[in-house]
Parts: sequence; structure tokens; C-alpha cells
Amino acid sequence: MLSNLTDFDLRLIRVFLAVADAQGVTAAQSILNVGQSTISSQLATLETRLGFRLCERGRGGFSLTSKGERLASSARRLFAATDAFCAEARNMDRQLVGELNLGLIGHAPFSENAHVSDALARFRQRDQAVRFNVQMRPPGELEKYVLDGSIGIAIGYFWHRMPTLEYTPLFVERQYAYCGTRHPLFKEAPDVDLETAVQHEWAWRSYPLPEAQRATGECNVTAIADNMEAVALLILSGHHLGYLPVHFAKPYVESGLLRAVNPGALKYDVTFHMVLRRTPRPNDILRAFVEDLRAVHLGASSDHS
Repeated sequence: MLSNLTDFDLRLIRVFLAVADAQGVTAAQSILNVGQSTISSQLATLETRLGFRLCERGRGGFSLTSKGERLASSARRLFAATDAFCAEARNMDRQLVGELNLGLIGHAPFSENAHVSDALARFRQRDQAVRFNVQMRPPGELEKYVLDGSIGIAIGYFWHRMPTLEYTPLFVERQYAYCGTRHPLFKEAPDVDLETAVQHEWAWRSYPLPEAQRATGECNVTAIADNMEAVALLILSGHHLGYLPVHFAKPYVESGLLRAVNPGALKYDVTFHMVLRRTPRPNDILRAFVEDLRAVHLGASSDHS
């Protein structure tokens, strides 16, 4: 049983990970640049030092044992931590060193994603050596991950107001009700009155849309979707009316596939927020990126004023 971890052990573990990732000893030869017999011997040595079998290899094919799968997972965490330590040691003289986990909602307006890019560029001009981890997630998941610390900052549309989170408005997204070319209201779409519109079948989001409810009132919802692509498909079928962000619907409108239904009345605005945990002392990396994000959005607001 392995009691002390030596450099030799680390080399053997890296060989094992290469074999696991390649799904076999033969496939790992080109990655490790050594022969099959050498790799097999190294695996056997590691198994002897550990005291258990890591993988099944032979005529029946290659597969990790249950302990092999657990070791592979642990080894990846070990080497990730080692790489992070090395990066911090190399950049110890930098002012900002570490990671920042950023969460975004999918299909935000292009101009607003450009602002996030501007904030990233602004941040990179600082004295820093920070690795960004960017994730695209639904709004509810983003809030959950900010709460548990998996994500440091999130940008999206949030209908909750959790007391432990801080919500800062960044921009507003306009949404209109749309119908597809096959829908009976398509030709007269801009002039359809509210009473007529609500009598038709609607596609709705699976998450709360209080702004849409205020814009439409009671309507006949016969389809539910958890993202705007699915809502668009339902609208394009010609069977449903539904709300979409103007920027998302624009290419469909320009190609003649969608029309806005009474855009003067059937519309609502969604405010996108920057969300982070309330804390008296946020870490320096998060504080710096929030400063840059606020700066680019304030600059954009003044440009449009």
C-alpha cells in the first residue's frame, strides 16, 4: 500500500491517467512516446505499490476498475491543484493571482456580451495572473451556484431576490410577442388587438415571467419550454404565439418567418442583473472584475444618454 508519494509515483500516476484518457495501453503509446510493454510494466508497478488493480486489459478490451476510476478522479484533482500552485508561485509578484468563475445566461444581446468582453479586456490590463472559468447556465442554476460559491459572479435575468445575494441592474432587454408564417394572425399581426391575441394558444417559459404576465394578462398556454430556442420552434410551428427577445427574433423577422404581434401592447422589458454574494470583504479578484464590469456599463449608459 502506498504510504509516501514520491516523484516516481507521480510519473507512474501520469502514465495511468494517459492510459485512462486514451482508453487503452495501445492508444496511449503515441501520447507517451513509449512502447506497449513499457507502459504495461509501469501500470503493473503502480498497481503493486497501491495494492489494488487499476484496470482490466487484455483480449476482453480495456476498462477501469471501480478503484481505478476513483484514483483517476483523485489524480486529476491532485494535478489540477499542483498546476494551480505552480501558476501562483510563478506569479507571486503579481497583484491579482488565482481564479474567477463567471456565470452567464445564454443568448444575451450581442451588445451586452460585447460589454462583458470589454470588461475582460479591461481586467487583463491589470497586474494579474488570473484564470477565468466561464459557464453558460439557466438563471435558476446561476443563482444556486453563486449561493454555494461555485460561481463568483453571474449576469442574467433573475426573478428571485435572495437576501444573501446582491443584485445590480446592468441593462434592459425588450421582448415582443411573435407569430410564425403558418399562424392565422400572421398577415394582420401588427394590428391584432389584445383580446384576440389572448384567445389563441401560447407557448410559455417554464420559469416565472412576471413581466410577461403583466403584458399579456390571462392567456391560453398550451406549451411550456425552458429556453428561447424551444419557444421559437413552437412559434415557428404556426400553432402558438410566444414572447422572444427582439435581438433573438431579428433574423427570423428579417427572413419573413416571424412577425411581432401588436408590438405596441404585447411587449415587456426584462432587466438583467449582475449577481454576487453579499460579503463585507469580497476577494480582490472579484472586486476588481466588478469594478471593470461596472465601468464599461456606465460608459455604455453615458454613450446612449
